Amino acid sequence: MGIRQKSWGPCCIRETPNPKREKFSTRRSTPMATLQGENVVVPQLQLERTLCMKGGKGEASYANNSQAQAQHARSMLHLLKGALDAVLLPSPDAPFAIADLGCSCGDNTLFVVDVIIKHLSKRYEALRLESPEFQAYFSDLPSNDFNTLFQLLPPLSVKGSLEECLAGDDESRSYYAAGVPGSFYRRLFPAKSINVFHSAFSLHWLSQVPESVTDKKSTAYNKGRVFIHGASESTADAYKKQFQRDLAAFLRCRSQELKSGGSMFIVCLGRTSVGPTDQGGPGILFGTHFQDAWNDLVQEGLVDGEKRDNFNIPVYAASLQDFKEVVEADGSFVTQKLEIFRGGSPLVLDRPEDAAEVGRALLNSCRAVCGVLVDAHLGERLSDELFARLESRATSHARELVEHLQFYHIVASLSLR
Repeated sequence: MGIRQKSWGPCCIRETPNPKREKFSTRRSTPMATLQGENVVVPQLQLERTLCMKGGKGEASYANNSQAQAQHARSMLHLLKGALDAVLLPSPDAPFAIADLGCSCGDNTLFVVDVIIKHLSKRYEALRLESPEFQAYFSDLPSNDFNTLFQLLPPLSVKGSLEECLAGDDESRSYYAAGVPGSFYRRLFPAKSINVFHSAFSLHWLSQVPESVTDKKSTAYNKGRVFIHGASESTADAYKKQFQRDLAAFLRCRSQELKSGGSMFIVCLGRTSVGPTDQGGPGILFGTHFQDAWNDLVQEGLVDGEKRDNFNIPVYAASLQDFKEVVEADGSFVTQKLEIFRGGSPLVLDRPEDAAEVGRALLNSCRAVCGVLVDAHLGERLSDELFARLESRATSHARELVEHLQFYHIVASLSLR
């Protein structure tokens, strides 16, 4: 099975929305959101229920705009296999459990699970042991488009042995599959039940926008911006602290759920700059032309400035030091590997010299990962206006985007102490 689709974010939403949840209500009677002036303020739980990649199979869907992530994942397979070599192989008499956290709804998660199972099976074979039965859990937020993901699952093989399954074609799978909806910043599995955790391109999404960032009385108030890139030191510090709180919660939960001898492989957006106000590739994606598109709407009177200021992308590209501090403070894990990996561009282009193609690619990439949040904040009509301006600006700066839009990833391999 080829690797094609995995997002910069953790989840998806169906192409056909549920009319009961399509937009935030503006009535005070609903617990889903509250109002401040004309701006909808999204509490943490509501963000968790809403944050997702765009589902379905449309032009701007996650499934059709994550080929770059697939390429990045493929380039890191040697690191994943190195992490799997550190896993203590349990008795084949018991099922071997694998969980992909932030699975989203494309083919990438299926490809990675296949890689994990085949590599572990070869390790059992090298020891002349029969491979165990494998159980794969695909986990993401409840708004994830699990239907699209499960439609991609090949049927479970009915062949006699696991070895025969592994030697079969791509039309069958050699593991049992289950979906697990929920936030990975909380417990998802029973204690000591998972052998291998995998999470790629997800942990940079925060559980919430830091409260101080949208508080007009705070020094961290991100006035005039919709992302951390280029913001004040106070805003950057609020984002950093939120990331570290979230990562600490993630590690605490996984340390309870991981079996003895188990391992965890993590990939998330990272940065090479010292200061967090320079977010590198994510900064170019969300903090330049996307930011300018918001400013266009404000200047044209289509959106007021306060409504823009109350929208912030809940993403943080961490430094190695940011990540390392949390792992060391948690104390539950031994770091097998921790490094910055150059992933490359998030845009996959047939004709990089074609400015219109570059503009369209940036539009679809950005809309696939944050379009659902924008729709919820602005409504579909204004959201369309915003992304149309983004496409126009990206087309005008196509050469610059092709030359400078690069993503770096933190790669971490962790084992229980």
